[in-house]
Amino acid sequence: MIRNPELQQLRVVIVGQGYVGLPLAVRAAEVGHQVVGFDVDAQRVKRLVLGESYVEDIPDSRLAPLLASGAYRPTIDSSDCASFDVAIVTVPTPLRDGAPDLSHVEDAAWMLGHHLERGATIVLESTTYPGTTEEIFGPLLERASGLTAGRDFHLGYSPERIDPGNPRWKLENTPKVVSGIDTASTDAVRRFYSSLVDTTVSVDSCKEAELTKLLENTFRHVNIALANELAIFAHELDIDVWAAIDAASTKPFGFMRFTPGPGVGGHCLPIDPSYLSWRVQRSLGRNFRFVELANDVNSHMPDYVVRRLVDGLNRRKKSVNGSRILLLGLAYKANTGDARETPAARIAELLTGMGAQVLAADPHVVDDAHPRAADLESVQRVDVTPECLAAADAVVLLADHDAFDYPLITAHAPYILDCRRRLAGAQVDSL
Repeated sequence: MIRNPELQQLRVVIVGQGYVGLPLAVRAAEVGHQVVGFDVDAQRVKRLVLGESYVEDIPDSRLAPLLASGAYRPTIDSSDCASFDVAIVTVPTPLRDGAPDLSHVEDAAWMLGHHLERGATIVLESTTYPGTTEEIFGPLLERASGLTAGRDFHLGYSPERIDPGNPRWKLENTPKVVSGIDTASTDAVRRFYSSLVDTTVSVDSCKEAELTKLLENTFRHVNIALANELAIFAHELDIDVWAAIDAASTKPFGFMRFTPGPGVGGHCLPIDPSYLSWRVQRSLGRNFRFVELANDVNSHMPDYVVRRLVDGLNRRKKSVNGSRILLLGLAYKANTGDARETPAARIAELLTGMGAQVLAADPHVVDDAHPRAADLESVQRVDVTPECLAAADAVVLLADHDAFDYPLITAHAPYILDCRRRLAGAQVDSL
């Protein structure tokens, strides 16, 4: 456990204990703050109280000493959030019918506002469109508390930069962008995060910080869409797109490597860029064409995967209808159990609708630990054994977890569609 004896101990409330909030809460407790982790999901909180983590980056061994010492206290009782010095909001911000749904942010503001005291600092971390902190979040806090932001309490925005499963870039060594509604708020936000991370980067306004997060995600979204569309056309032109990407990646300047895949998932890419597109349309009456095009390309990649699978089976004189198809990897990315917005759900749905028997294996995605994988509940789970591989008419690699035994897969699978270029062999088709 990391303790800084010179640190001013603060009472910190983290609202939302998911992939962003739990690592933040654990880090704050480890450096010496008294942390309350609030979540409305009773089952999630029950697991945390028992010392069971559902986030891969936070092993149970990190939770145990914090729970034992009382430095970290998970709860569903909002009264436990009273008398905080700092509160951080890390709740979901989904899309509903193409429009931002800020109901969780609004609920958090209303709850915290009833416990807000003079001198406290509140920071929004949830990804949202520019203007949310000052136009929605702050006014709700003021209404609930009777206090005034800037005069009575500090208010700011700091975009999360959590990358689940990344072995190199963790919360503490990833630079943290911070902002506030005024200079004093920015300073207060920066001081708190400086106790958690190695580097903070201050920007002049909350809108700039909100746009920073959307820019980061839109950049990835657009470039992944480019790689995906290149993969489609390169295949039709009988060109190895992966070889071209490898060759281009040798250029030491002016090129950044992005690779194709079965589609995008998580919160950052399928959802966050649409927040920016929505804001531009709503405020300016104009379309953000790059985002809309990227949405179109990336959202249709599961359909393309299924078309490629149909072609591959047809070449082997087999029909999808009645075929036994094994999906490897249900998470949206390698080495994580995060199945939010995973393309595997759409692929499984399409194949099932075509009459296939769909099986799946993923060592990281566990149903009770990842309720957002509900779309995959109907898919039969299996272990990756030689017998299971040999019995499949097709194996589709969707998330290339390091835990998979790739030599075993290539040795026993009769036909493989590899969406991540992890496998090689005469029976392997690359996306």
